[in-house]
Amino acid sequence: MENTSPSTSRKRQRDDEPEPEPELELNDAQFLTLEENFNFSDTLVALRMMSAQFPLIEKVTIQPFILRSQLYSSLKDRTQVDRDLEMRKTRLRWFGHVQRRSLDTPVRRCEQLALVGTRRGRGRPKKYRGEVIMRDMARLQISEDMALDRKRWRSSIKSLRRERVIRTFKLNTGQDDHAIMFLDDYFSQIDRVSKRLEAQKQEDISVFEWFKEHVIHSKLDPSIGHDELCSLLSLGGKVKEEHISLLINAGLLTRQLIDPNMYWFAIPNIGSVLKGLSQGRKELMSFLNRRKYKEMAMASLEKKRLRLSPLDMRFHLRDLLGSGHLKTVESPTGLVVKVVKD
Repeated sequence: MENTSPSTSRKRQRDDEPEPEPELELNDAQFLTLEENFNFSDTLVALRMMSAQFPLIEKVTIQPFILRSQLYSSLKDRTQVDRDLEMRKTRLRWFGHVQRRSLDTPVRRCEQLALVGTRRGRGRPKKYRGEVIMRDMARLQISEDMALDRKRWRSSIKSLRRERVIRTFKLNTGQDDHAIMFLDDYFSQIDRVSKRLEAQKQEDISVFEWFKEHVIHSKLDPSIGHDELCSLLSLGGKVKEEHISLLINAGLLTRQLIDPNMYWFAIPNIGSVLKGLSQGRKELMSFLNRRKYKEMAMASLEKKRLRLSPLDMRFHLRDLLGSGHLKTVESPTGLVVKVVKD
């Protein structure tokens, strides 16, 4: 007689749709290895993840910042990074300005000129301006006819910096280094400096509020002139030279060496970190150059500690990979970091 009792073994049920993967919390990003979250598809996501992974630095109170070179290593498309950070936004603004001009103007007639008798060299043709413009418009999902409406066109090509999400700073490292910090974190850094000076019974600390409300929100460039700075600060109250000196001493402004009447916007308390940044770069490059094949598995290299830098190995790896000094190569055991030969 056959046993008709139902089986007690569990069978895996098939679902029509797979269960969605759980979203990664920013608090969990600190525990992920570099190889597990090496590439991103969105600039803002990459910024938030790397901000969450910023190393804790002893004896230095500084908010998380990201280097532009680190973004280059995290996103495959560098043009997307530059566009989101507004490095090349001028190109689209100029294109929209030209498109709104009459076809009879000289600038529009130049578009129809044809070069006769020229020979193209060997290899891939060089990218021309129109090709780059069309690629940018495709990524932003905007069309050429939208340029005729100036207000609509300007709003369509906004960047993270223009939307006041982040702020960029020129770092005094002797190289073309730019730091990116979320605006909320930068305001927190200013508040800490203000409270410290208030505890020291410094006078005229109201200039920090003027700086936040009138200068930071109005001036998006990494530098500002003396006259423009005084003009914006005067919206909050009567400006004195002592106010400018107080902002410089607090680390919010640094004078440019070429023009003393120009200032760079700066991040307070970043001096010791910049020294460690330069020393950590040299130490990491020296370590890899001493190896036989000038390479090492990323998983193993990430566990190493640097003696001369307060920043961790993950921070320096992203930096040097984005600046082109290092590269990654796929291997059966994972990513391998190699020194780029000159």
